[in-house]
Amino acid sequence: MPALFSCSAMRLTYDQGPLLAYWWLDNYADFTSEQTPRVKRTLADWFSWHRATQLTDYAQGLVSLQALAVNPITPVQACQLADSWQRRAEKAFDQAVPAVAEHLRSLSAEQVTHLERRQLVKQEEMVAEYLQADPAERQKAALQRTLSRAESLYGKVDDSQRRLLAAGLALSPFNPTTWLAERRQRQSDLVRLLQQWPVDKADAAAVQAGLRRWAADTVQSPRPEYAAYSARVTQANCALAAQFHNSTTAAQRQHAIDKLKGWEGDLRALSQP
Repeated sequence: MPALFSCSAMRLTYDQGPLLAYWWLDNYADFTSEQTPRVKRTLADWFSWHRATQLTDYAQGLVSLQALAVNPITPVQACQLADSWQRRAEKAFDQAVPAVAEHLRSLSAEQVTHLERRQLVKQEEMVAEYLQADPAERQKAALQRTLSRAESLYGKVDDSQRRLLAAGLALSPFNPTTWLAERRQRQSDLVRLLQQWPVDKADAAAVQAGLRRWAADTVQSPRPEYAAYSARVTQANCALAAQFHNSTTAAQRQHAIDKLKGWEGDLRALSQP
């Protein structure tokens, strides 16, 4: 599912995308004065490509969602929708790989250390958000996150739907400890790559290949036990998404269709030169 923005927020955020992306990346990489203009040019070029070639497809994807929103859906359909948006994200990442690889090759050892420290800070934030000491508080936080996403699309959720979501989350195989450990592993893998490439004097092709392998491992863990766990979580999420959608009223579905239509319009407007 695409990010849940209001119509005006989507246009404003996307138009400011290169600058916002630079600030986010700089927080991790601490770019030098020489690197900064090159990074900004890369981001401007990527957003120009994305605007010109991808947004119309995203808008068409939202048209398909509007058609599906009218009727009940199956867990299989929910997973197919998630997969279709994942493929779009992978295409966008792949376009960025050559330029990203060049910037990564220019990072100093001090910058890699800075990135590692920022990762540790983010890990602590994620633990606070997902791993509350009290299991009841953890379930409450999970429900609140899910409700927020549901209501941003469908509008107000009633008590029976809240109970449906709470029950589904209680039965979910999702384990934040397991998920966060895998996330830390992928971050550690990236740091090791950044440290090893200069030692190996890796050329652009080698860095690009390593970056693509790392991204693929992030989507599909190379650890069989985690890959199996992730598949179970995905199936449970798809089942709960379908179950919740099928519980919605005609008014809630119309709310979702109207919201999707608004996002579609924003994307079509943004895609114009």
